[in-house]
Amino acid sequence: MPQPVLSNDGGMATRPWWETRPFVAALILLSAVPLLYPSVPPLVDLIGHMGRYRVQLDLGGSPWLRDYYDFRWAPIGNLGVDLLIIPMRQMFGLEPGVKLIVLAIPMMTVAGFLWVAREVHGRVPPTALFALPFVYSHPFMFGFVNYALSIGLAFLAFGLWLRLARLGRLRLRAILFVPISIIVFFAHTFGWGVLGLLCFSAEAVRQHDRGAGWLRSGLNAALHASVMALPLLVMLAWRSETHGGMTRGWFEPKLKFSFMLLALRDRWKWFDVAWLALALIVVIEARRSKDLTFSRNLAFSALVLLAGFLTLPWMIFGSAYADMRLFPYVVAVALLAIRFRDLVPMRTARILAILGLLFFVIRIGGLTASMAIAANDQRAKLEALNHVPMGARVLTLVGDGCGRSWKLPRNTHLGAMTIVRRHGFSNDQWVTAGVNLLKLRYREAGRFGADPSQIVGETNCGRPIYWTIDTALKAVPRDRFDYVWLVDPPKFDPRLVEGMHPVWRGPGSILYRAQP
Repeated sequence: MPQPVLSNDGGMATRPWWETRPFVAALILLSAVPLLYPSVPPLVDLIGHMGRYRVQLDLGGSPWLRDYYDFRWAPIGNLGVDLLIIPMRQMFGLEPGVKLIVLAIPMMTVAGFLWVAREVHGRVPPTALFALPFVYSHPFMFGFVNYALSIGLAFLAFGLWLRLARLGRLRLRAILFVPISIIVFFAHTFGWGVLGLLCFSAEAVRQHDRGAGWLRSGLNAALHASVMALPLLVMLAWRSETHGGMTRGWFEPKLKFSFMLLALRDRWKWFDVAWLALALIVVIEARRSKDLTFSRNLAFSALVLLAGFLTLPWMIFGSAYADMRLFPYVVAVALLAIRFRDLVPMRTARILAILGLLFFVIRIGGLTASMAIAANDQRAKLEALNHVPMGARVLTLVGDGCGRSWKLPRNTHLGAMTIVRRHGFSNDQWVTAGVNLLKLRYREAGRFGADPSQIVGETNCGRPIYWTIDTALKAVPRDRFDYVWLVDPPKFDPRLVEGMHPVWRGPGSILYRAQP
């Protein structure tokens, strides 16, 4: 009896279980599981952003916030969650609204990954499951939520770009991608850039497959992708009106390699690096396998993204980790590119599907445990705010262990919950022209006006840091703050807090009244 086989034509009457709609829907829902338990998603920068959301939403009605901050809207390419939180706050409140938006990001990205795979291969190959853990990439875990949102939108848009090309609806595609590109751009500029690279590379391969030479294919692809160029005018106007936002960190090989290693960074180094290594092994084995190969379309897209990662600087227009943000999606697109060469035994396809599903499920399980640990830790520390009155000026100092820990520094911006819940002042906000729209009014804070003044290291750190905890405590202007909140502090000289009154102690956290 002949063994069942799976082909690349996508024309089977009955699709295998990993291609069915219920299974795909289950994968999309599963991607949200790590974020279900935490009331506030414990993503590093997210809580800092939530402070800004509170300012933008309630500045006009809060006498305290008006004393500390200003907020002016401007058309910049970094407004994704800032805009979405406006209606979400009206319906659900600030904190639940943020949680629902963040919950949607991995689900959107999984849907985008699988749609792209379906359009390119004519089916969802079982190897596409190995790409799904990269929706919880280092940029997302670090709380770059506008960027992560734009990436989710970019992959959904890329799936539509491929579908319309497959159906020959090129004129409709050109019309639709003018507003689509604007939406992705305002979510985050980098997501718009990724969308442009993906669409250009895919169109270049399509043109080449139609018989054009590579030079002609590249020119035609650039012409097709030019329908997404309108945001360039917005970006030029935006940058011409700002004086901040430096660009630096070009061509630093050691930094590039470290960013590659960090692609799935979360809590346990062995777990995070092992999952990255396994994903890369899948890519390598696909290259060596007699049964597997790569879609030229997506393989070229992965190479274009890799070129972008290698050539981008560390900081662009004041946005740090510009290059780091790309690498996880280089690996994800390379995994999505894997396909069967021709006919393969169904048993082989099933084994790959089971391995891919286990790869995703185990990773989701680890992330769920990690997020629960972080959420419990933050919930315990946030009890301090029950002892802080409305409008209080809180100076937070957060220990970072001199940057030696693999575990993400999730509490770096915990002080921003003072703004979220108490309409107070926190010294952890970003105040960078051209990057965000928040302005500082409370100049009396001095050196403690903005990020990274809240980050402190050990006294004998052995590496360059912003400042040590002892230096920071010596510099605290006690007459300009109501409270000093120490979060995960390294060892410090107790004489430096003499005269401060401890009003609350919790696990890894002490809240002092700055003045007797």
